[in-house]
Amino acid sequence: MALELLALRGLGLGDLLTAVPALRALRQEFPVHRITVAAPAPLEPLMPLTGAVDELIDVRGPGPVPFERPGRGPDIAVNLHGKGPQSIEALRRTEPGRLLSHTLGPPWRDDVHEVRRWCDMLEWYGVKADPSDLTLGVSDRTGPVVVHPGAAFPARRWPPERFARVAAALERTVGEVVVTGDAGEAPIAARVAELAGLPAGRVLAGRTDLAGLIDVVGRARLVVCGDTGVGHLATAFCVPSVVLFGPVPPALWGPPPGWRHVALWAGQTGDPHGGRVDAGLLRIDVSEVLDAVMEVTS
Repeated sequence: MALELLALRGLGLGDLLTAVPALRALRQEFPVHRITVAAPAPLEPLMPLTGAVDELIDVRGPGPVPFERPGRGPDIAVNLHGKGPQSIEALRRTEPGRLLSHTLGPPWRDDVHEVRRWCDMLEWYGVKADPSDLTLGVSDRTGPVVVHPGAAFPARRWPPERFARVAAALERTVGEVVVTGDAGEAPIAARVAELAGLPAGRVLAGRTDLAGLIDVVGRARLVVCGDTGVGHLATAFCVPSVVLFGPVPPALWGPPPGWRHVALWAGQTGDPHGGRVDAGLLRIDVSEVLDAVMEVTS
């Protein structure tokens, strides 16, 4: 009977991408275990690209986790979701032989980057992890410029009028621009395209699933976006990016320093789940974004 390892990460695209180094560390440490990740089903296209996951089970949030094997739980369960208590209890209910988690092990810290958080937790348990092991591939940069104006909450959405000015400038100076987003972000994407003078066919929002988005970003020559999963996808494919941060500092969720990634932040924190655009995000001007584009593309 195969040894089983279960990892919980019931969150979104960017969250899963920041956990890739931890998942790869688990694969390296436990090479004979079958690794199952409990995460939202739409993230399935990412799993083969990690080189670390054998199976995904659909979980959104901290549980419950429907891990079912005849007469046994996982040999190891790893909480890559949070500090509990819901996520810890959800994994305990699977009756693991061993449970790795914050709170049960190392204390939770609010001042550490999300990628390093999970690597540090595994290191506490003796599992070596490399926070720089984020890459899923390398863009050939033959695709379009990607402008992604949406974000999960209004606090993290730079105004569409400003995105439109950036998109129009990029269309003139860098290359063909497409505007991405999920179905709920389609109206914002359409407004950006209209104001930028782009044809309606350049609006990909609501027309691509995650596999399609991976294909677009994986070939892109540049990504400009807010603090959202597409920024992490650009990092994963080594695509030059300009990422606009507002209520959350890039020191906690931003791209790694170096290779053609610029994180813009006005130095002001706020509520990332707020219902209106963050005041700090509004302090970032169009000219700053275009200057950053010149920096990452020159």
